[in-house]
Amino acid sequence: MFDVPESRRPRCIAIANQKGGVGKTTTAINLGAALAAEGQRVLVIDLDPQGNASTGLGIDVDQRGVTTYDLLIEHMPLREIVLPTGVDNLWIAPSTTDLSSADVELVSNENRVFLLKDALAPAMVAGFDMILMDCPPSLNLLTVNAMVAADAVLVPLQSEFFALEGLSQLMLTIREVRQSANPGLRIEGVVLTMYDMRNNLCRQVEEDARENLGDLVYQTRIPRNVRLSEAPSYAMSILQYDPTSRGSEAYRDLAQEVLDRQLQQA
Repeated sequence: MFDVPESRRPRCIAIANQKGGVGKTTTAINLGAALAAEGQRVLVIDLDPQGNASTGLGIDVDQRGVTTYDLLIEHMPLREIVLPTGVDNLWIAPSTTDLSSADVELVSNENRVFLLKDALAPAMVAGFDMILMDCPPSLNLLTVNAMVAADAVLVPLQSEFFALEGLSQLMLTIREVRQSANPGLRIEGVVLTMYDMRNNLCRQVEEDARENLGDLVYQTRIPRNVRLSEAPSYAMSILQYDPTSRGSEAYRDLAQEVLDRQLQQA
């Protein structure tokens, strides 16, 4: 059982993009760690059946006795699922491959898109300042549940050809969720990932993104960085693995931008 003091409702952000390999899990892990380093009490909810966020934050599979599958399918209380990580102020609700069957098991449930929202009732999330939900690389029921439960969506955008074209279906899904289940849902921001300033294509993608999306695009760009790629294999955030690396500095900057935007919206 994980106990937290009563407090205001935390800000809830879904990290989503239906494309795989764009940096969703890397962002969930390292933005979470960077926000925690700023004194925020952060919960990462792993909604990807691959469980990479859980592994990257040091939670072995044999530690995952209860998971987000139990949260959604068995209606187990969140506090019985949440585990501490090796990072101060950072906790995780882990996942396993069991979650891959959730879409099939939920399809007949009339309340299927509201299950995560109900599970994140104020009494369950009291004491956290921020909740980050690592979504799977698809626009399935798990991602829709995250969007219905979220205040906002943060979109990692890989700096590659056709990157913006891949956003159209995501934006359509966000619009549909607004109209049907969560009218307050907004786009938190778009963060450019795997960025190489020496690469002309990366610079062109950034130019196109800022032209089309304006202030939604964060000033911070997450670099293509070897140390950032190595950190998960050691079950560490980049702030633990190499706190002076460019990747660590970038996620610290992104965390500050996220907090600054939150203050501006308050």
